Amino acid sequence: MKVYLETYGCQMNQYDSELIRSILQASGDELISRIEKAEVVLINTCAIRENAHRKIYGRLDLLRPLKKRLKRQGQDLVVGLLGCMAQNLKQDLFKHPVLNLVVGPDNYRALPKLIARVKKQGSKEIDANLSEYETYRGVAPARVEGVNAWIAIMRGCDNFCSFCVVPYTRGRERSREIDDVLEEVTSLAAQGYRQVTLLGQNVNSYRTEGGTFADLIRRVADIPGMMRVRFTSPHPKDFPQALLEAISTHPHICKHVHLPLQAGSDRILDLMNRTYHIKEYMALVNKIREMIPDVILTTDIIVGFPGETGEESRETAEVMESVRFDSAYIFKYSERKGTIAAREFADDVSAEDKKDRIVRLFDIQRRISLEKHKGLIGQKVEVLIEGAAEKRSDHQMGKSDGNHTVIFPATSLTPGSLVFVEIMEASAGTLYGNPLPTPALTCI
Repeated sequence: MKVYLETYGCQMNQYDSELIRSILQASGDELISRIEKAEVVLINTCAIRENAHRKIYGRLDLLRPLKKRLKRQGQDLVVGLLGCMAQNLKQDLFKHPVLNLVVGPDNYRALPKLIARVKKQGSKEIDANLSEYETYRGVAPARVEGVNAWIAIMRGCDNFCSFCVVPYTRGRERSREIDDVLEEVTSLAAQGYRQVTLLGQNVNSYRTEGGTFADLIRRVADIPGMMRVRFTSPHPKDFPQALLEAISTHPHICKHVHLPLQAGSDRILDLMNRTYHIKEYMALVNKIREMIPDVILTTDIIVGFPGETGEESRETAEVMESVRFDSAYIFKYSERKGTIAAREFADDVSAEDKKDRIVRLFDIQRRISLEKHKGLIGQKVEVLIEGAAEKRSDHQMGKSDGNHTVIFPATSLTPGSLVFVEIMEASAGTLYGNPLPTPALTCI
């Protein structure tokens, strides 16, 4: 059948969509790029924030005309909702009239038979059972061409932060075997990928008989042809010394650490079940910067968690000023069905207060990011070329080791090549510069 697949949410969802494509192609289905030609529409979803839910319901509404048109032609459009939202809401999703298939993140192997059943019987099908073992071993992701490849090294999460739905939508932690990951990375290098990003809800928890996450990332970075290795996300509660040593000493492991803060108040961190306080977080920041002086630090912050006062929001602002993150993802708290926070706390911070607080934190981070970026003017940074710049003709774009977006006049070098760029201008989000005549290294 002709299948159209859309993906929303995090990098893990992007990786899962590559698994889904592989599973469907192996069963003989055709993945197409035009939705109006589809017999099957699959939407791989996120459940982290309310805005993600609204976006998906809006997308389902837009499918009504297509479903009606096919119905008049004697056909039925199979519409499936996959991923975290499917796992979180399950049967409730069938209240939407266009939907006839719901599949959770651990059940993608069943997609071909479920789609066939819906198509043949006109039934509504659901498979949203969490697994203790599924890691999709043996499924080679069907990837989109590019320079970077996402690799899930583990699935699930055991942390149970009170605001987070992930343990309920992706289950308990399961780590892939090291040899399985290395085989995938070796294949990617042979295909011309020059960067991999290792994914896990908490990569520090990665454990197999073969070793820890620090062992894994070193071995990945040693694979010939793989120029850069990134990872996301670690948890501040258990950041191992061995991982810091790997980042600081291995030339292919990027000097970039995404270290979620979430809040600057110890009381709110306790309510979030984050298991660390600001003193411990700051000690870890200092340790990271001591061992990796040129490290790029980024973070996540939640605004308006239940019970957060104006003073506690200002404490978060103070931590941001003290740490001076290079960038930050800042979100308003959004109650998620089934989480500890939804069961135990009232969402009592007003929408107006949330808006005021997020604007204030955005302004702080924008100023800090701009100051840091301007500090790079006149410096030479090594850039991995990703392709043409979207908004500047005759320019290319790529990423620095620290994951800065860098735009520069087009060269003869192709995506996957490394080039030094002298930074000439900077905004809060982007660096602009001129490529130096001799590239650092060209990957063939």
